Amino acid sequence: MHFPARLIQLRKALGLTQQALVEAAALHVNQIRRYEAGTAQPTLEALIRLARALHVRLDDLVFAENERGPDDDLMLQFEAVSQFSEEEKQTVRDLLEGLILKHTARRWDSSRSAASTPAKKPGNSPAAR
Repeated sequence: MHFPARLIQLRKALGLTQQALVEAAALHVNQIRRYEAGTAQPTLEALIRLARALHVRLDDLVFAENERGPDDDLMLQFEAVSQFSEEEKQTVRDLLEGLILKHTARRWDSSRSAASTPAKKPGNSPAAR
């Protein structure tokens, strides 16, 4: 769902008219109309005001569901990690950083290998000779 549709959905879920949202967010009604029509993009300040007025996190207003953030199972694990001591949290950060670097390097290497591998020409294989 794109931003205009999310904005409309969140506004209507709270039972707000465009005018009521304007008053809650301290914005101009024409701005809200353009945001909902998709003809204008709000500034960061306007997004913050809208998120506060709609009682949602900024990420929930801007990003589609599951577009950003960890999956539910990882979210539970991250919540558990938040209870760790600072030393244990640093160990988890270091481990994650190493895994992310390894994953990134593997992706980079495989895309580099695929780009440098010459395309095979028909009839050039030993079986075709």
